Amino acid sequence: MTQGNFIKRRENDWKELERIIRRRGKLLKQRAFWFPRAFRLVTGDLNTARSHGFDPALIERLNRLVIEGNQLLYERAPFSWKGLGNFIFRSFPRAARAHWRSFGACSLIFFGLAVFTALGCLRFPGFVYELLPPQAVMNLEEMYNPQGEYYLSPRNVSTDADMFGYYIYNNISIAFQSFAGGVLAGIGSLFILAFNGIFIGAAAGHIIHAGFQDTFFPFIIGHGGFELTALIFAAQGGFILGYRLFITRGLSRGESLREAGKTALPIITGSALMLVIAAAIEAFWSSRHEIPKIFRYGTGAGIIFLLTLYFVFSGRKT
Repeated sequence: MTQGNFIKRRENDWKELERIIRRRGKLLKQRAFWFPRAFRLVTGDLNTARSHGFDPALIERLNRLVIEGNQLLYERAPFSWKGLGNFIFRSFPRAARAHWRSFGACSLIFFGLAVFTALGCLRFPGFVYELLPPQAVMNLEEMYNPQGEYYLSPRNVSTDADMFGYYIYNNISIAFQSFAGGVLAGIGSLFILAFNGIFIGAAAGHIIHAGFQDTFFPFIIGHGGFELTALIFAAQGGFILGYRLFITRGLSRGESLREAGKTALPIITGSALMLVIAAAIEAFWSSRHEIPKIFRYGTGAGIIFLLTLYFVFSGRKT
């Protein structure tokens, strides 16, 4: 290989890389799929130039391209309120509407199992012990018993903050497990979605049968709209991965999964954001038993109504 032929064959890509780097990434979004591949090739070009003993000026040029390309490719993007707002009010609701069929299927599985299990526990009270460990049932009773220590002992601000962190950790862990379970042909996502639906249904049925509904429903109504919707979104993202594992549309399975990951990314990111909001409501609002029930019901219903409007109408205008 001569240096002249080498330069002639690769010069156009080098110039394009230099143009993108010179404009500090303003063109990177347009060439998002091309740039990583071109960067890998120029890294190989540098090794080729060195191994063949080409002109030091050429080696220096390629070395500079590799260094500056690496910085551009892996630099940390600055936080942008505009970008966050664009995601919240455009990207996320658009992605949710674009995949409404899979969301509907996941909702049907989740709420169908929850309602079925709740009715089963109401009709056959002992059924709850077939689904939940006795200790879990006892904990539920203590939590929602209006005469219990948990209900009568007010929490302080420090405890609320601790619970906020716990709720975030617990809920987001479940959400990402649901999403990651999609790589197992969607079976992992289905299992976690079904498990949570059955658990919530069994808990609700048992609490109603025990007569503690006046403490249970005012507690869950505030954060339930955000939390349950977010958990369904997380499972939906997993199902998208599982679907593309088999329906590759002419791509390799690895490439198909990568494309599915890009499709599901706004959904799982939005799910995580919703779970943070749900955790804040649950920690600092839902636990305030002194707030009148009618006000808590009204607030919860208003949140659900606003969420519905958000997903139906947000991001429709370009």
